[in-house]
Amino acid sequence: MAEKLPTEVDLELLASLESGEVVTQMSLSQRIGVSIGLVNALLKRAIRKGYVKARAAPYKRYAYYLTPSGFSEKSRLVADYLDISLRFFRDAREQYADGFRRLDVVGLRRVVLAGAGELAEIAILAARDNAIEVVAVLDAETNRSRVAGVPVVRALKEAPAFDTVVVTDARTPQATYDRLGGQVDSNRIVTPPLLHVSVTAASAGAGTEAPADETFARGEDRPDTGAQRAPAMEG
Repeated sequence: MAEKLPTEVDLELLASLESGEVVTQMSLSQRIGVSIGLVNALLKRAIRKGYVKARAAPYKRYAYYLTPSGFSEKSRLVADYLDISLRFFRDAREQYADGFRRLDVVGLRRVVLAGAGELAEIAILAARDNAIEVVAVLDAETNRSRVAGVPVVRALKEAPAFDTVVVTDARTPQATYDRLGGQVDSNRIVTPPLLHVSVTAASAGAGTEAPADETFARGEDRPDTGAQRAPAMEG
């Protein structure tokens, strides 16, 4: 999931406060991964709803702690978050599996995944259920050397021979798709419906070289305009 869901943010806030320790809004912001302004708004809402109470501490700090209602709300959020996460996993896996089945039918079985996050792991699981070989995961920013046993490459030219690139970048899928459009023919780039990528941007750029400082652009990489069209994924 590209960004944290409201349920996840609320859950992390309550989980961070359940010990009753003295914290600053800055430390909560860093722990949860959201802005200080949002932390302030979430705390005010939680206090207003009776989930959290605060008491003054030295050095203009506060100790926040959960009320009984707060613990009940945290339990509810855990259940909701697990339900949302499981539904996302099932939907994502089915969309990738459907796409891989379509690729298999037309004989495009060697794929590179673009993006080394959670979606890459889901896609690799889906590939193992089909006759698809994931030859590499493309990600210039990750520190990982492998994802679910598949080697990570920093540039497309480092990948073994492949038929298709499948987008698994949940954070910036459109930007990833557009950059790929300068490296391989748009017919060879596949993305699942859940990423809501507009195919026109990369298609318009196919046939032109991406700027040299882009993640997937390298000097000797050139668009491949004679490729077989990869079938689109469907939701």
